[in-house]
Amino acid sequence: MDTIKKIYKTVGLIFLLALVGIVGFTTWYTVDESEQAVIITFGKVEEGVNEPGLHFKLPWPIQSVETLSKETFSLQFGYEEKDGEIKEFPNETKMITGDENIVLADLVVQWKITEPAKYLFNAEKPEEILYNATSASLRSIIGSSKIDDALTSGKAEIEADVRDLLSTLVEKYDIGISILAVKLQDVELPNDEVRKAFTNVTDARETMNTKINEAGKYRNKRTNEAKGEVAAIDSAALGDKAARIETARGDVSVFNKLYEEYRTNPDITRERLILETLEQVLPNAEIYIMNDNGDTLKYFPIRPLEKEQPKTNEEGSEKNE
Repeated sequence: MDTIKKIYKTVGLIFLLALVGIVGFTTWYTVDESEQAVIITFGKVEEGVNEPGLHFKLPWPIQSVETLSKETFSLQFGYEEKDGEIKEFPNETKMITGDENIVLADLVVQWKITEPAKYLFNAEKPEEILYNATSASLRSIIGSSKIDDALTSGKAEIEADVRDLLSTLVEKYDIGISILAVKLQDVELPNDEVRKAFTNVTDARETMNTKINEAGKYRNKRTNEAKGEVAAIDSAALGDKAARIETARGDVSVFNKLYEEYRTNPDITRERLILETLEQVLPNAEIYIMNDNGDTLKYFPIRPLEKEQPKTNEEGSEKNE
């Protein structure tokens, strides 16, 4: 009987010590500055803990703690770097561009855990989901891009598009991950023959662009010269127009004055106009003034008198001397 009591006491003591040990060792936990913790109460996730230091909780199995890192992780797609050595996976990076060319593209995704509870319990393997989402995003963007953009100046735009699409997919999957950055490492052609052919095509395209630019410069030069000639012709036409208008106005003014004279002295003005017109039409003709009084036609020559008049003036001046 005493032996049985001793056995019970020993078992009870051991149980009590085990219970005290469990309570003593499972009622506190520490969180480093680079960590974040999640409290689980009977399988239910409580609010996370991000503050570093010593924290207390209910003993196991009532509550348990899961700690996760707050650091930024790198997902290497298409290659793996360990101990300074790079191992490539060309079958994973081989994809087709929008203009039906084959390229090899690999990249690095910077990500971090922002919602620990979702990261732990919303998916069994969140990193594998992230890898597959990265592959799908990159293939989708490369598949809608031209090979020139993928190999040359379009890399930055491709990176931005991959990041946006990947962020959308990760948010849709709700696995507690945030995408920080996407960086294309290498985008290259599959073999040397294709690279050489692409180089030849690129050189021909650059030559074509150079010729197009030169033609554009010549076209602009000739266009500007033609515009200058058009402006000069327009200016001359406007000047001629203004001169003709002023001439017409002068003719109208002269006609109005003649008309006023004609209204006052119609016979004299008519004869004057006839004589002036004859002088303009027949400048070398001899003009005579003739008068018919019925029986005899008398005329008076104008030109001989014009020639004799200066002589008479000279003789008169000599007699005066």
